[in-house]
Amino acid sequence: MKVIAINGSPHKKGNTYHALCMVIEELEKEGIETEILDIGNKPIRGCIGCGKCREEVGMCHAFKDDGLNDAIEKIKEADGIILGSPVHFSNISGVMKCFCDRLFYIAASTDDILYHKVGAAVVAVRRSGGIPAWDTLHKYLQYLQMLIATTNYWGVIHGLTPGEVLQDDEGKQIMSEMGKDMVWKLKMREQSLKEAPPMAEKVRTNFIR
Repeated sequence: MKVIAINGSPHKKGNTYHALCMVIEELEKEGIETEILDIGNKPIRGCIGCGKCREEVGMCHAFKDDGLNDAIEKIKEADGIILGSPVHFSNISGVMKCFCDRLFYIAASTDDILYHKVGAAVVAVRRSGGIPAWDTLHKYLQYLQMLIATTNYWGVIHGLTPGEVLQDDEGKQIMSEMGKDMVWKLKMREQSLKEAPPMAEKVRTNFIR
């Protein structure tokens, strides 16, 4: 099994990275392969709503050179994904928003990217705004009917300077418990894949006709 972690922080080794590593540590104890994709400093463009990814599914046809399609190829081969972001103005980072908007919209057109895989979300914050950011990430996971890894509190860890989250003992336990739950759900998924329901064709209704 393999899990891809997305680091949406502009600081490659900042507190978001450390939070992801705490979750990953529990996965690697069980022999699960992991990889961190650092996107925080990449020029990831926002979705322009062109709809071309619906015509030829599985990739973005509007912007092919900003790294999103490369990430999709890795995610296709994975059994789970961890979304990690710092908190910017009580929400996720701008780059993370662009990345997730396009990734999950594309993934909604095919069941081999994220549908019914295991997902987790973590955020790192100095003081407040962590819960709204964490909720935002969870909305993406729910959209693809993913098996969401839970923990014993909200998936938020606190710190300012890089590595300061290592002093947040409660936050560290939250990340560790999330990793353990993710392991359990990955193993459950592996045992029940043959019984998983197929992705339904989405019904789209406009309120103004």
